[in-house]
Amino acid sequence: MASLKELKERIESVISTRQVTSAMKMVSAAKLQKAQQRILRARPYSDELNSFLCSLATRNMRQLHPLLAEVDKDAVKNIGLIIVTADKGLCGAFNMNIIRKAEDYLEHHHNKNIELICVGKKCKNYFEHTKEHIEATYIDLFNKLEFHHSRDIMELVTDKFAERKYDKVLIVYNEFKSVIQQNIVLKQLLPIVGLEIKEDDILAPYLFEPAPEKLLDDLIKNHLDVQIWRVLLESSCAEQGARMAAMDAATDSADEMIKELTLEYHHMRQSKITTEIIEVCSGAEGLQ
Repeated sequence: MASLKELKERIESVISTRQVTSAMKMVSAAKLQKAQQRILRARPYSDELNSFLCSLATRNMRQLHPLLAEVDKDAVKNIGLIIVTADKGLCGAFNMNIIRKAEDYLEHHHNKNIELICVGKKCKNYFEHTKEHIEATYIDLFNKLEFHHSRDIMELVTDKFAERKYDKVLIVYNEFKSVIQQNIVLKQLLPIVGLEIKEDDILAPYLFEPAPEKLLDDLIKNHLDVQIWRVLLESSCAEQGARMAAMDAATDSADEMIKELTLEYHHMRQSKITTEIIEVCSGAEGLQ
């Protein structure tokens, strides 16, 4: 059984831990709010750019650019897989959920040549131990996330795709839904898919200057740039939400532990006082 001194030290230790988790929760809440604001600012441009690219793609433009050209499923041999995790832990199962999704894909496509592009220290450290082929790593991005970070990733994958070193490029990340809910997403970046206009959409009569085929290269790269940028923002937002929830749960657990230890401390202290009183009374009776 622990002594009163040991119990007191444990209570003080848990109180210190609670202060840390509570502070981390507040910091994550502030970062989450900023990340949500950045996503809201990025969405209108992303949506309009996607709409315009849809318009070009439906004008029989797919054959004009290699990044739009569809690859036969059986011909896919080389794949680039972008994995987006956090640089830090203490965010629940946030990182491991992404890593498990990536591992599941690697297991089901073990006959393919898959190169990993790791965004975040957690996936880099994990897949270095598993001896997977890591083509590139991007770490310490989320402390000060800037638009040029997405451009660096975009240029790497588009160059390799254009050189036919990749037949397909996919990305796996955590999509932010709410503080307590994140959605693991695995989607294809290259070749670009999902550009078909819905039946009820109106095909706007654009006048192109210069010609549409000359616009495609810059437009497609901008599209990919924005898509990767949104993924980084979504992941950053989901990370802060997961950390906020994890620190909230840790703070609640610390509160419960403090109550239990304090109760045990008082019971032990009361028992010790009672024992001392009995000893004093017994000694007094012995002197009579």
